[in-house]
Amino acid sequence: MADLPTHTIVFEILTRLPAKDVGRSKSVCKQWYALLSTQDFVKIHCSRSVVSSNQRVLLIDDLTCSVRPIISNNNDYGPSSTVTFPFHHQNNDVSILSHLNGLLCVCLNHTYELLLWNPTTTAFKRLSTPDSHGFYINNLDAIGLYVDADDDYKVLHIRRRRGVLGVYVYSREVDSWRNIPFITRQEYLSPHFNWSAGTFCGGTLYFTVCECWIGGTNVVICFDVNSEQFKEISFPPVPSNGMVQGVLVNVKNVLHMFASTGMFEMTIDLWTLQGDYWIKVLSCPSIPPISLSLWCDITHYVTNGNWFVMTKLGKLFTIEMDMKPFECFYPVSWFRGFKGAVFVQTIVSPSI
Repeated sequence: MADLPTHTIVFEILTRLPAKDVGRSKSVCKQWYALLSTQDFVKIHCSRSVVSSNQRVLLIDDLTCSVRPIISNNNDYGPSSTVTFPFHHQNNDVSILSHLNGLLCVCLNHTYELLLWNPTTTAFKRLSTPDSHGFYINNLDAIGLYVDADDDYKVLHIRRRRGVLGVYVYSREVDSWRNIPFITRQEYLSPHFNWSAGTFCGGTLYFTVCECWIGGTNVVICFDVNSEQFKEISFPPVPSNGMVQGVLVNVKNVLHMFASTGMFEMTIDLWTLQGDYWIKVLSCPSIPPISLSLWCDITHYVTNGNWFVMTKLGKLFTIEMDMKPFECFYPVSWFRGFKGAVFVQTIVSPSI
């Protein structure tokens, strides 16, 4: 260590600081401000921040927005801290659509505008434009947040309007939207199909596309973020005697799906994607009945072999899964998309 330049030692130390401490360190001197603002520093700091101790839960209700740590030794929430939205909103009408490396892609429901927001640094960027890009309609559109090979953060917006499909990509680097082609089956444009938010894994965004009735068609749409090509792969072979929902999650850069089927009692199987084929990992026990008053506030996590069902009030119940492939918490339910999100505290900026 004695032979290393001072600059290198300082760089190594600062990339291991918590995100909020990095923000405070920028005021030490001009040299540190310049160093901590470089893209190389942000990238390395982000890679070292994606650990369970830096994970937080953002929970939104009609009156408050709060951030809580996850306490790993008892699998519960820690004390909450209130978050003030840095942008104009009405009664917390903010939907969280996607999250990646500390950035959240959110929608303001009263204006339909899309924003990128880092709740740790409070920085945000409006993505809406005068030519009608960057506006999101719930139950029709789909959003995916990703990073390409050039380390450019981008938003994929799949937009359905009156049977017309438009696919657009926003680039943080050039701060603009552009249209890209999307060749797929015409029936996916129908409002009878429900599109999930995109899950980024291994250079690809994945979307589940499920028909909204029993026995309907279910597929997975894949978007290669570097070639910008789409393709369709099959859904796991789950029973079709009830409603089907597939929830995707990236675990150590391997795509997993929690595929649920049923009506009143749900059966959930965990699958992993190998190539273009799904391999069944396990079946979970039946989910206990849940009060409808809590249903829309639920978020699920998996860690250390257990599956936790949480609400903003705390842990609801635990399902033991007899396996330990997860080292930190992963959200595995679409309910996080409207009431909150699991995110990592980073200094990644929503704008350049």
